[in-house]
Amino acid sequence: MILGGGTGGTLAANRLRRELDADEAEIVVVDQDDHHVYQPGLLFVPFGLANLDELTRSRRRQLHDGIEFRQVTIDRVDLAADTVRLGDGEDLSYDVLVVASGAVLDLEETDGLTGPGWMDRVHTFYSPEGAARLATSLDAFTGGRLVVNVVDLPVKCPVAPLEFCFLADWFFSERGIRDSVELTYVTPLDGAFTKPIASRTLSGLLEEKGVNLVTEFNLGRVDGTGGRLISYDDREVPFDLAVVVPLHGGASFVTRSPGLGDELGFVPVNPHTLQSQAVPNVFAIGDAAGVPTSKAGSVTHFEGAVLVGNVCRFLAGEPLDASFDGHANCFIETGFHKALLIDFNYGTEPLPGHFPMSLGLPLMKQSRLNHLGKLMFQWLYWHSLLPGREIPGVTSAMPEHGKHRVSTG
Repeated sequence: MILGGGTGGTLAANRLRRELDADEAEIVVVDQDDHHVYQPGLLFVPFGLANLDELTRSRRRQLHDGIEFRQVTIDRVDLAADTVRLGDGEDLSYDVLVVASGAVLDLEETDGLTGPGWMDRVHTFYSPEGAARLATSLDAFTGGRLVVNVVDLPVKCPVAPLEFCFLADWFFSERGIRDSVELTYVTPLDGAFTKPIASRTLSGLLEEKGVNLVTEFNLGRVDGTGGRLISYDDREVPFDLAVVVPLHGGASFVTRSPGLGDELGFVPVNPHTLQSQAVPNVFAIGDAAGVPTSKAGSVTHFEGAVLVGNVCRFLAGEPLDASFDGHANCFIETGFHKALLIDFNYGTEPLPGHFPMSLGLPLMKQSRLNHLGKLMFQWLYWHSLLPGREIPGVTSAMPEHGKHRVSTG
């Protein structure tokens, strides 16, 4: 049984169906709705570079034949009884459970975020509705202070707020009003990113594009009426338009399931096998998994091969494969038809060079080729990643070849 029909749940189900015949395993995917959203595309919606209709498809139609889809809410998991209580009161039993329920936005956890000014001068692009409303506000914005704020980590695609700043710089430049807009990026981190080398590069890009950087800012309250972000230590950042990336947590059913999740609602797993630390017949994938790497679609893709192999090994009574290395890579849109690419894992931070080999895409360097790679990934997502196919030349393990070691000093 797979709980969640997003990126992780869909690719896991499709890969498992390829590995296990129908007489070997029944595969059931459960989700509360039938709307699969290509979430990386939400970044482009506020700038008129994508529309929601292009980003949304049926969850059911992304699953291979022989996979059952149940559209129903999930109440809780009983680890001792190996059952899932559905929202309609039915109990479903499982031999192996895969939690793929993603991350959800905890809007109410930030005081004032959804108060006066919400979806008017205070926005988020991390939901389809928010991205669409923000597009309207950006079109009407003629100048003033635009502030982009990350409340806290972890969040889905942690580079997306930076990308928003870069695209906003391009957007307002194209409209001829860039000099009338004061752009500010506000983060709880001590730099632009979590890794030193990438943080240095991205901080330099912010400075180059005239984006102010405010660090170590822990948001306590949003004053939508007065146009202020107020930190827990009473620092203030004024705004005319605020774009906030809210707190993230795991699915609510995880917190209602004793022993399944941590204090944030994510599932603690072995970081290399993706097996639950609570019971052996439960695994987690994607944003739902409590692993020390980015919550990004690329991570989910790279986790897929290891997780599916380990589910099969578990069913066969064989030792698990502990080869997942935390591999993540992200295209970072920098505006003006350019992007840079970062590639890293648990032990190696983003480095310059090329991916996936010495003649591949440039790493840590802006290029039009990377921008085209970002655009092409949407096609790969629907036609390769979700169906459970491998991308030629790209493996789950982070490639060392082509990278250049540099000093972090």
